[in-house]
Amino acid sequence: MGALKKPANTQRQTEKTAEYFRGVVSELKKVHWPSRRQLLAYTGVVFFAVGIVSILMWVVDGGLSMALTKLVP
Repeated sequence: MGALKKPANTQRQTEKTAEYFRGVVSELKKVHWPSRRQLLAYTGVVFFAVGIVSILMWVVDGGLSMALTKLVP
């Protein structure tokens, strides 16, 4: 008996998958990665913005809750 061959469509799929990952690696090399200092600065900005939005939502929620309790006895 001869060696087992992969079906043509399976081999083509393997080639396409390998080509896809080569493209992914190629694109990742083009990405501008931030420095550690930039990353910490951006993270601080995100935390600050999330904090501000959370406080605003808390104030609005409290105000609406108070308004509803006064309207509905």
